[in-house]
Amino acid sequence: MISNESPDGSVGTASPPAADGTGSILTSGGATIAARMRSLNVSLLREVALLPVLVLLLVVGAVVSPVFLTVSNMAGIGQQVSALGVVVVGESLILMIGGMDLSLEGTYGLAPMVAAWLVLPVAAYGSGAQLNPFLGLLILFAVGAAVGLVNGLLIVKGRLNGFIVTLGMTIVLAGLQNGIVKAQSLFDLPRAFSDLGASYFGDVPVSFVVTAIIFVLVGLFLRYHRTGRAIYAVGGNPAAARAAGIKVERVKIGVYVAGSMLAALGGLMEAGRVSAVTGQQGYGEGIIFSVFAAAVIGGVSLRGGRGNMIGAASGVILLGLVQNILDLANVSNYWIEAIDGGVILFALFLARIVGGESTAEEK
Repeated sequence: MISNESPDGSVGTASPPAADGTGSILTSGGATIAARMRSLNVSLLREVALLPVLVLLLVVGAVVSPVFLTVSNMAGIGQQVSALGVVVVGESLILMIGGMDLSLEGTYGLAPMVAAWLVLPVAAYGSGAQLNPFLGLLILFAVGAAVGLVNGLLIVKGRLNGFIVTLGMTIVLAGLQNGIVKAQSLFDLPRAFSDLGASYFGDVPVSFVVTAIIFVLVGLFLRYHRTGRAIYAVGGNPAAARAAGIKVERVKIGVYVAGSMLAALGGLMEAGRVSAVTGQQGYGEGIIFSVFAAAVIGGVSLRGGRGNMIGAASGVILLGLVQNILDLANVSNYWIEAIDGGVILFALFLARIVGGESTAEEK
């Protein structure tokens, strides 16, 4: 009897080869096809695990208010969750490599604050430099890239604890965000800063379209690009990835940089949506809790190596629907956080039941 390991890691027993080798080929081919089918079914279960919860929320919302299913309300939900969704993409990528980044909420606030401060005049609490707004946007992404690079170098090259590094970085960024403008909010943003978060294509928010495109592109990148597949390999087993020739450290640092740049973009969307950059944006709002909640209930593993953009997008939509239903139901602000937490736990539990072992964390 010859031990035979299939691509999904299961071990079976190969049949004795036929005299002409045909039996061996057929057996091997059948095992490969079966393994691929099992892998496809597991992947499908993970991606649709939240679908029953979303359907339930749509029914509940329709019962709570006749306004819920209107085009304008759905567009409002899309605009409201777009900034959060972009940050969730960044955090999901970092979780997939087995890391975490608490400082994304700091970048979400600081990057647009620095950019706006350099563009606005002194009368609007700016620096007075009055840079070209498009140069300001380049600075916004540069700030995001710089924060991600520092985090990546400290964690990967310096081998420091990622949780502590990004926690410390969060506090540093929040202090800079308020210190630069002395806790003032920056208003009168130029159109280059506000269009992304406030403009519409007909009834559809531009920010929602951009966020959807980001989810699709990152999803395709993870599935079909060599570096995207390397992200899963690095998160699943760094030693094996390194043995396979993957530059593990480069991939990790690159993901930290990409995640921070996405957080900066999300901050720009939020600034455009509210037509201001406030001292509370990001860290003061505690958005990192919602970011982690959306990613985790969407099936992204905290252990790394597992997750997809369909699940992450489902998590973002779920949080947006819950918040909108609570607003339409005029629920007291005193109870909203408790209800939010309860819904997240319920969604996670129901997704676990629907997805079975494919959505379970490893023991």
